[in-house]
Amino acid sequence: MANRYTIQAVIYQGDESGYVAECQNLAVVTQGKTLDETVQNLREAISLHLEGEDLAEMGLVSHPPLLVTLEMEPVHA
Repeated sequence: MANRYTIQAVIYQGDESGYVAECQNLAVVTQGKTLDETVQNLREAISLHLEGEDLAEMGLVSHPPLLVTLEMEPVHA
């Protein structure tokens, strides 16, 4: 199995307010009031999750970039 070169996450609007970020290939979920806060929290949560871990054992390359997809409500004209 080849190591993944990116950590993928999706950010979507929360049920009540703010945003939720959820990694698709790591057990990491976080939230924030703004998009900037949510991305900052996501980076911190991933860093804490990977701290002291063997990335190769987890199927990741060293220093994998974060690829974030933003889900938005459709725009109606």
